Order: sequence, then structure tokens, then C-alpha cells
Amino acid sequence: MHIEPGYVASAKIVVANIAAVTLLGSQSVHLLKQPQLIVRSLIAAAFFTLFMQALHLKVGPSELHFLGAMPIYLALGFVPALFGFALGLLVQGLLFEPTDLVHLGVNTLSLALPLVLVHATFGQRLGKASVRSILKLDAAFYSGVTLMVGFWLAIGEVATPLSVWLGFASSYAAIVIVEPVFTLLVLHALARRQDSAAVRYCFQPQAL
Repeated sequence: MHIEPGYVASAKIVVANIAAVTLLGSQSVHLLKQPQLIVRSLIAAAFFTLFMQALHLKVGPSELHFLGAMPIYLALGFVPALFGFALGLLVQGLLFEPTDLVHLGVNTLSLALPLVLVHATFGQRLGKASVRSILKLDAAFYSGVTLMVGFWLAIGEVATPLSVWLGFASSYAAIVIVEPVFTLLVLHALARRQDSAAVRYCFQPQAL
């Protein structure tokens, strides 16, 4: 889901950075009101970074990653997932791919906006988690991510054929199929440890 340097003009990168900071700033009040969300955001960033490093394959103008988006969202909550994505991208840029820092705002929006949309629609009405409900969340989220990548490529400085983007988008089908099972395993593991005060403080798992 990364946009490689050189695809987006500097002026558009500035706009993306402003939009990303504005979005995160609008949610930062929750961190002040609930300090445990800061801890959860750091946990989200750590797991997100690990997931991204576990699988990253070059696909056309972008990359295929195992993002672990729904395990993070359903185990930690919306705000920690949102900040975890941004912090995880920052950490990845600082430690592994310094060139990605150029598009930090661009790549943050590619994940944050689909997450906001999923949370505002399916997420808040989810009820108990199941393979079917998580599959719906994953399909919506990764569709949003691939559309965001398509958007950046469409307004980019480098011409990208539609067939190349379609190839990238279809590569995420495997993630959409696999991630719900992994998500349920994570939620089941947390559910068995809900008597632990530390687990309750650090996680907010969706009911099963």
C-alpha cells in the first residue's frame, strides 16, 4: 500500500500531510481523556510494524503487506488503530525505509481514511465478531486501501496503466481471505485472559 517516492508531486504531498495531521489531531482529544488509549496506540504501532515487516512484496507501483488491520482494530479499538497506523509507518520509515518518510502523510491517509469509513459504517454496528462479519470489515477496508492507492496514482506524476493497478488491487484478495481467521484467533486468545487487569487495560477486544 506504500506509494513509492516520485509518484506524487511535492505540493500534493504537503496537502496530504496537512490532511493527515488534521485527522489525527481531531482524534487526539481521546488520548488526553483516556490515557490507556496511548498505551494501546503504542501496542498497535508495534504490532502493525511487525506485521508489515513479516510480509512485504513489491506489486506494481506499490507493495503488498500483511497489515493486520482488523486484529488491531478489533483488539485495540478505533483510536489506537488510527494512531498505530501512523506511528507504525513513521517507525518503519525511520528504521527500515527512510525514503518512505517522504510519503508519510500520503501513506497514512491510505490507511486512515478507509479505517474511518469502516468504523463509521460497519464497525460501530458490528455486534459479536464472526468470520462473516470480519470478512465484511476486511473487504471494505482493503477495498478502501486499494482505492486510495489508485487515487494517488491517478493524480500522480507518473502514468500508471489501469491494468497495473488492478493487478495490485487483486493481490490483496488473499489477505482478505486469511486475515479474518487470524483475527478470530487473536480475539479468542484475549477473551481467555480477560480476568487479567493488564490485558483489560492494554486491550479492548470485540465480543465474540
